[in-house]
Amino acid sequence: MPTDIIMPQLGESIAEGTVVKWLIQPGGRVEKDASLLEVETDKVALEIPSPAGGVLTEVIVQEGQTVPVGTLLGRLNAENLRTEVVNRVGGVVVRPMPGGTGHYSPAVRQLAHEHGVDLSHLAGTGAGGRVTKQDVLDYIGRHGAMEGATTASVPSPAPTRVAGEEDIVPFSAMRRTIAERMVHSRRTSAHVTTFFEADMTAIAMMREGKELTYLPFLINAVARALGEIPILNSSWGDQGIIQKREIHIGIAVALDDGLLVPVVRHAERKAVTQVAKEVTDLAERARTKRLAPEEVQGGGFTITNHGGFGSLFSTPIIHQPQIAILGVGSIHKRPVVINDAIAIRPMCYLSLSFDHRVIDGATADTFMSKVKSNLEKSNWETYL
Repeated sequence: MPTDIIMPQLGESIAEGTVVKWLIQPGGRVEKDASLLEVETDKVALEIPSPAGGVLTEVIVQEGQTVPVGTLLGRLNAENLRTEVVNRVGGVVVRPMPGGTGHYSPAVRQLAHEHGVDLSHLAGTGAGGRVTKQDVLDYIGRHGAMEGATTASVPSPAPTRVAGEEDIVPFSAMRRTIAERMVHSRRTSAHVTTFFEADMTAIAMMREGKELTYLPFLINAVARALGEIPILNSSWGDQGIIQKREIHIGIAVALDDGLLVPVVRHAERKAVTQVAKEVTDLAERARTKRLAPEEVQGGGFTITNHGGFGSLFSTPIIHQPQIAILGVGSIHKRPVVINDAIAIRPMCYLSLSFDHRVIDGATADTFMSKVKSNLEKSNWETYL
């Protein structure tokens, strides 16, 4: 029987979406909940699962078209597929194991494939012994990804050759949205940037022998500073400043064609190791278009780690409607003066772009001083 494929409601404030790619061509078979097509909105890029198993019989909305929520995208002829699951990348048939422990969700199989993890080696902690995404992430954290594991990325549009010596690279929906939002932010907020320098020695020592990056420590330090100076965790409103009670921190994730800002919720309540797992999971799913719309909404403050590409300084643009964004530069060992003696320390430049309509320089610098102190002087063992 035919099943309609509808452009879903991908968040309260999202009114339309763009079909980026049909992952199954007309006439192709698909399992229930397997990825069927890629969709971009003004907030997120993600893969839409098939509502049923069967054969894709009709594609109504073509790739590149933008349509309102609720629009009929295509039709599926639903049927009872065999219980065996086909890995479309390797062509390997995986049959469920006795007791159901060999049945893996599409998200688990995708994550395992990207990191080269053999799911038969994992003991599941889910209901009935099923393997969960967290089981896979924990395994990756202990053993690392296998050599040759792949990570999907968002391809850039192919350039169009024109007369003369120039080519035209078409805007993707995401790049066009980013451009509009960056210009809007510059027009909206009174941008000012202040710079601080932090000694990362304490964190470097704590990271020894652990599979932890600097980012979860930074998130922890920022979350504690926001708790002390909550005005930084706010946004501009028509009737006044909207100060948020919960600390939800957005993390800018670079894609081939732009960036997304998934959110770590209740960051002040979580240990560094828990934040590290969440950041890894969110970044991985952002790059593979598996974020849910709510996972990029509700942030009150943003961190962008431009130092991952070697950059030392940055003046990041505020992620509206927030009032501040922290830029983190590359961490390098440099000679510094400590107690009138020269020492070699891992140093990092931090930049805070803030909305001068809401806070003044003294408040911004006080906040940055607390972030710096949290990074340098914390007893990090108590926060792991």
